[in-house]
Amino acid sequence: MSNDWALEADDYFTEQYPLSPLDDHLIHQTPDPIRIAATTDLRFFERHWNVFHDQKGELLVVTGGSFYPNLDTAEAFAIVTHKGVQRSVRAFRRIGANRGNIHVGPIQPTIVAGMREWRHVLADNDFGIRYDLTWQDTHRQMYRSAYGSIESSKPSGGQRHVTAGFESFGRVGGWVDVEGKRIELSMADARGTRDRHWGIGRGVGGPRLQHDGSVPKAGWIGGVWIAFSSFAIWGPIILYPYGDGHKRYGKVRKVDRRLRFEEDTQIFLEGEIDFTLDNGEIKHVHFERMGQQTAYMTCALYGGSPDKSIWQGEFVGDNVVQGDWYDLNDSEVRKALRGLDEHHCRISCDGEITTGILQPLEPDAYFACQRKEAGWSFL
Repeated sequence: MSNDWALEADDYFTEQYPLSPLDDHLIHQTPDPIRIAATTDLRFFERHWNVFHDQKGELLVVTGGSFYPNLDTAEAFAIVTHKGVQRSVRAFRRIGANRGNIHVGPIQPTIVAGMREWRHVLADNDFGIRYDLTWQDTHRQMYRSAYGSIESSKPSGGQRHVTAGFESFGRVGGWVDVEGKRIELSMADARGTRDRHWGIGRGVGGPRLQHDGSVPKAGWIGGVWIAFSSFAIWGPIILYPYGDGHKRYGKVRKVDRRLRFEEDTQIFLEGEIDFTLDNGEIKHVHFERMGQQTAYMTCALYGGSPDKSIWQGEFVGDNVVQGDWYDLNDSEVRKALRGLDEHHCRISCDGEITTGILQPLEPDAYFACQRKEAGWSFL
């Protein structure tokens, strides 16, 4: 026995179903065992998502994982973009008896202190990337949830889609190895963001689990994750550092975007975005994509794999590991991969210059500007 309750589940738990090691802890919220989700909807998910980056525009790491309890499927991904070359690893397995074990193949995150510190390890694999990184949260997480309406649920009478959970900004330190070259990241300047979300929907299962067989969108069109010394914007909300005098979190009341794109790919290049905060203040932020430092999230199955053969939540196999490699300096490669894209950007506001992430859905953002939708226009 390892004495690690988060990892240990011996073979006898097969005959003890639905009990698991977590059921020995005083943490239940319903009469059901921990393995039993409170909904029978196959699209119920648990997910962690993390973005780490340097400040030079040379190294971007995106990693995450998802559990689908009603499908007994776990998946995880790690993407490393170094100097314009993106390498990815994906891993799949059955969830099994222990929901506390969040390792999937070589992708091995560990919760060191809940909502404060994680350790992210990408162990040896065949795809040329490894890392050992420590993440520390710096901004206050608060629970929030976003429900779809009952009236618009599809099919009619179906469970509402919902994403719930929390988000944060933070710092990261450790090392990343790319094809034998070790790159150090220091908590003094390496930064990032993360979320822990759970809910129902979000394209789980791809067309197979959509009521009409349609291809689900990869995500939200207007993602932005930026942290300056005086304010931090995570999508539609304002996050505050631990101990800050503001209560809970703030809200972004209005967003006006003026964006410029590559002509041949319709992928974001540069932009100016005005954020109207809940105190009436308007923050004018300039974004400039840093070379080809982007993580194309189709390689993490957002919107399906690059060849659209695998979707989030689909069972690929037990203990399967796969990966890929793309030179993002080739515009045809970028166009083939575009979708939900994490662009590492140099950002500036009120005289302060730092870096952050802009996450448009592409080419949807380009067409929103072309149509002059409210809040969208070309730069």
